[in-house]
Amino acid sequence: MRKGPRPETFPGPPQSQVSQLTDPETRRRLSLTMAERMLRLDGIKGGLSRRAPPGTIGFFLDPEQCCADVDSFLLGNEIAHVHLEDDGSLHAVLPEEVMQAAIEARWAEPHPMAGMPTVSPRTVLIYAPRDEGEIETIMGLLQYAYDAARRD
Repeated sequence: MRKGPRPETFPGPPQSQVSQLTDPETRRRLSLTMAERMLRLDGIKGGLSRRAPPGTIGFFLDPEQCCADVDSFLLGNEIAHVHLEDDGSLHAVLPEEVMQAAIEARWAEPHPMAGMPTVSPRTVLIYAPRDEGEIETIMGLLQYAYDAARRD
């Protein structure tokens, strides 16, 4: 369970977190730590997100490793992204049961456009980490997104 109440968010577009933010230097450091860890996963490459504000780092799975379920991706082969130059929050597509658990535990909230054309019904905003310890939980969620997007 994430400590405290949910952060306030702006529904967007773009959806973003507007409270419980760390200072810009800490936010950037924590975001870069998550990005570096994502880029160590087999088949993941970084690049500019295809569906996010400028400065957002997208995580793209090698097309040869992608499953056929388009609802496992944000857009194309992008499985998640971190809003590096903004609030430090992330968007990802989680398996249904993981998505529900993350929402109930106050780590995430549904994307306001989830289920609309080209937006997976399992798309969530994952709140920005406030410290190193929260990165571990967030990376666990991102691991689920990665595993679900890979071909069996």
